Amino acid sequence: MTNLFGLDRAQLRAAFAAMGEKPYRADQVMQWIYRRGQDGFDGMSNLSKDLRARLARHFEIRTPELVTEQVSTDGTRKWVLRLDGGNAIETVYIPEEGRATLCISSQVGCAMDCSFCSTAQQGFNRNLTTAEIIAQVWFAARTLGGDFHGQHWKDRDQPEDERGGRVISNIVFMGMGEPLANYSAVLPAIRILLDDFGFGLSKRRVTVSTSGLVPYMDRLREDVDTALAVSLHAPDDALRDEIVPINRKYPIAELLDACRRYTAGKDRKTHIVYEYVMLDGINDRPEHARKLAKLLAGMPAKVNLIPFNPFPQTRYRRSSPEAIQAFAKILRDKHILTTTRKTRGDDIDAACGQLVGKVMSRQKNRLGTRIGDVPVTTA
Repeated sequence: MTNLFGLDRAQLRAAFAAMGEKPYRADQVMQWIYRRGQDGFDGMSNLSKDLRARLARHFEIRTPELVTEQVSTDGTRKWVLRLDGGNAIETVYIPEEGRATLCISSQVGCAMDCSFCSTAQQGFNRNLTTAEIIAQVWFAARTLGGDFHGQHWKDRDQPEDERGGRVISNIVFMGMGEPLANYSAVLPAIRILLDDFGFGLSKRRVTVSTSGLVPYMDRLREDVDTALAVSLHAPDDALRDEIVPINRKYPIAELLDACRRYTAGKDRKTHIVYEYVMLDGINDRPEHARKLAKLLAGMPAKVNLIPFNPFPQTRYRRSSPEAIQAFAKILRDKHILTTTRKTRGDDIDAACGQLVGKVMSRQKNRLGTRIGDVPVTTA
């Protein structure tokens, strides 16, 4: 049985054509799934009974199984969702004034071996399918009772029950895993997120975060050209080699060249977000800030400083608020757009870098010891 969450519009139309059905029937099914929240065929009233019966024989709309839900004091929600094979992933909902972001996973564990990330320390089991990626978004929207196709949250002056706003306004591939290492599944998932018959989000509201898989950054620009965030975390190769091992394959100069290509020819407001986790005494000194400012000078860049979120057995500590403020001031004085991420959901281990899920049969030879073997799946 094919899970329809795993088919973008082109794939679904091809499946319907193979059944002898008109392509627009596929569009109708997508609308039932993503606009009306249907998870069965019986309720698709504009399809004939015969077609609904045929669909039920060949397809399913399989939703994830909820293991646990935790709600933070700041409104952040973390869901642990069970997958086949005994694994589980974590998906996080972060509501804020004027927007609400869903952080989704793309792999079970992660092979990139970034030393400050709790997910990476779990090892790697497997890639998620497109269906498992999209199911996270559908599950969250259904659970929260939202409408992806209503007005955005801007109508704050209206009574809450009359706003009709999207309960999720932004999607970020910043959960478990390296999205670009699972390119063959992530690409159709993005297409479903952007499709008017899918979730209907704009490109600037879907962000892919990468540790720096340069060839797939170039492919992403050509294929869907969505928003991009780069996990930089260090201003020079020596330090980045240590904390972000993929840097040994794609060093900073090569990475930044790819970033320039990604923004070339775009609207002048387009920029890449450079994520920079603040590690006490490691990468948070004034000289690091000055190096970073020099590195990004003249580029369409926004630096997002992330206070480190400790996890068991980590050797790192969070930089002090004073060190973070001083670091940010140096960047701003050098005219680098800089923000400091507010820690959300840390009381339920849902903050950045803390997601672990349940990773069965972990691969122990991670990227740190096999730098020449970057595990990537492509179409």
